[in-house]
Amino acid sequence: MDLFNVLEMIGGLCLFLFGMSLMGAALEKRAGHGLTALLSKLTGGKIAGFMTGLCVTAIIQSSSATTVMVVGFVNSGIMTLRQAINVIMGANVGTTVTAWILSLSGIDSGNLFVSLLKPSSFTPILALIGIIMYMSGSGKRKDTGTILLGFATLMFGMDTMSAAVAGLKEVEAFRNILIMFENPILGVLAGAVLTAIIQSSSASVGILQALSSTGQINFGAAIPIIMGNGIGTCVTALLSSIGTNRNARRASIVHLLFNVIGTVVILTLFCAAKAIFDITAFTNSTATELGIAIVNTAFKVLSTAMLLPMSNLLEKLSFKFIPEPAVAEVVEDKIELDERLMATPSIALEQCRLVTGDMARISIAAIRESLELFGKYDADLAQGIRKKEDLADKYEDVLGSYLVKLNTYSLSDTDSHESTKLLHMIGDLERISDHSVNILASVEELRDKGLTFSEPAKQELALTFDALREMIDLSYKAYMENDMETAMKAEPMKQIIDALKNQLRSRHIRRMQKGDCTIELGFVWSDLLTNIGRVADHCSNIAGCIVEMAQDKLDLHDYSKVMKRDSAEYAEVYKSYSEKYLKTLGE
Repeated sequence: MDLFNVLEMIGGLCLFLFGMSLMGAALEKRAGHGLTALLSKLTGGKIAGFMTGLCVTAIIQSSSATTVMVVGFVNSGIMTLRQAINVIMGANVGTTVTAWILSLSGIDSGNLFVSLLKPSSFTPILALIGIIMYMSGSGKRKDTGTILLGFATLMFGMDTMSAAVAGLKEVEAFRNILIMFENPILGVLAGAVLTAIIQSSSASVGILQALSSTGQINFGAAIPIIMGNGIGTCVTALLSSIGTNRNARRASIVHLLFNVIGTVVILTLFCAAKAIFDITAFTNSTATELGIAIVNTAFKVLSTAMLLPMSNLLEKLSFKFIPEPAVAEVVEDKIELDERLMATPSIALEQCRLVTGDMARISIAAIRESLELFGKYDADLAQGIRKKEDLADKYEDVLGSYLVKLNTYSLSDTDSHESTKLLHMIGDLERISDHSVNILASVEELRDKGLTFSEPAKQELALTFDALREMIDLSYKAYMENDMETAMKAEPMKQIIDALKNQLRSRHIRRMQKGDCTIELGFVWSDLLTNIGRVADHCSNIAGCIVEMAQDKLDLHDYSKVMKRDSAEYAEVYKSYSEKYLKTLGE
C-alpha cells in the first residue's frame, strides 16, 4: 500500500462521510412534517416510544441526530424523560439500517439478477436520476434528487475506500494491529474513539465494513469494536446537553448508561463464552460486510431486549448522576425554544407553533380580561393585563428571532410557508395584547374622571363586546386546530363588527346632539371602537393566514375579496351573524 492508496482511502472516506451527511440531511428535510406527525403520536408506552425512535432513526439514518433531537425535546418540555428513554433505545436499533444497506456492496455472484442488487450496479442510475431531479426540480423533487445523490456519493466513497485498503491484506503491520483489537478492552476503546471523532456510529460501522474487504478482520476483533461504537456515539448527545435543564441532561446520561451497560454485559457474556466453549472457529473467521451488519444488529437488539423492560431503573440511575437540588429553585417564566431543534427544521417549526399557541392564550386572556373590566374594575386584574402584554412582547421578540434564524436553514416549501405564517401571526397576537392595554386605559380614564356611559350606550357596547369575543374565539380555534371551516367564518364576523362600529358611532353622535352624552365621553367612545376594530382586524389576519397558507400564498386582501365575491358560504354565515348582532342592535 503506497502513498497514492492512502490518498485514495482518505478521499473515499471523505466522500463516504459527506454522502452520509448529505443523504441524512435530505431525508430529514424530505420527511418534514412526517417526522412531526410521527413524534406527535408518541405515548408513554415502552413499545410506542421504542418504535418511534426506531422509525425516525431509520428515516434520517443517524441515531446521534435522533438523540440530539430527543435532548432538545426534553429540554423544551415536548417529551418527558420516561418517553425519551424508550425513544433512545429505539434509535440504537434504527441506526443498524445503514449497515445493512452498506452490506450490499459485498454481494459477489455470477447471477445477473443478484449482481444487480450490488450498489455499484445501480448507483450510477440513481445518480443520473438524482442529478436530473436536483437540477430540474424544486421543493420535494429537489430534495429527493439530493437523497439519491447523497446515496450515490456514499456508496462511491465506500467502494473507493474498499479498493484503496485492499492492499492492506498483504501488510503484516496492519494484521498485527487488528490482532491487538481482539483484546476486548482495546477493541471497545478503538470503536469508541473512532465513533467519538466522526460522531456517527453508522459511519464507523461503515468504515469497519470497508476495512473488512481486506480479509484481515475477524469477528474476534470486529465484535468489541462494534460494541465500542455504541459508547462513542454518546459523545454527540452529551455535548448537546450542555446548558440544558436537568431532565435533558439526564436523557443524555441515559443514552450513555444504555450503551455502557449493554456493552459491559454482552461483552462479558462473549468473553465467558470464549473461555467456556470452543468458539475459535467463529472468532477467527473472516468478518464480511454482511457479517458485520448482522453482529451490529444482534448487539443492539440484545441490548434493547435486556434494558427496555428496565427503563425505569435507567431513569432512577440518571437521577443519581444528576440529582434534584436540595433547595427548590426559583424558576422564572421561560420561553422554551431550543436551538438544538434547528438541526431538524420541521421539528423546530412545530415547537414554534406550540409556543405561538402559548402566546395566543396570553394575548386572548389579556383582551378578554380588559373587556371584563367594564363590568367591574379590579386593580389586580388590570395589573395582570399589563403583565400579559409585557409577556406577549417577550414572546414576539423570542419567537421572531428564532424564526428568522430558522429561515437561514434549508427549509422545505411547506416549512417555509409555515414559518411565514407564524411570523405574521405573532405580530397580530402582539398587537392584540397592545389593544387590551389600550382598552384598559379607556376603562381607567372613565374611572379616574368619574364618567359613565348611558344605559343604551352600555347595552350597545356589551353587544359589540360579545361579537368581538366570538371573533376572538373563531380565530383562536382556527389556529389551534388548524380548522379551515372556522377560519372561513372570521371574515364575515369582521364585517359584522365593522357594521356595529359604524352604527355605534352614529348612535353616539345622535345622543350627543340630544345632550345625552358629552364630548369627553365621545373621545373615550371613539377610542374604544377603534381598538375593537383593530382587534377584529388582527383576528381576521390570523384566520386569513390559515386560509392563505393552505392555498400556498399569502395575500390577505385577495383572501377577503374572494370570500365576499365568490363564497356562497360567506353569505350564509354573514346572514346568521347579522341576525344575531345587527338585528339585535336594531331592536
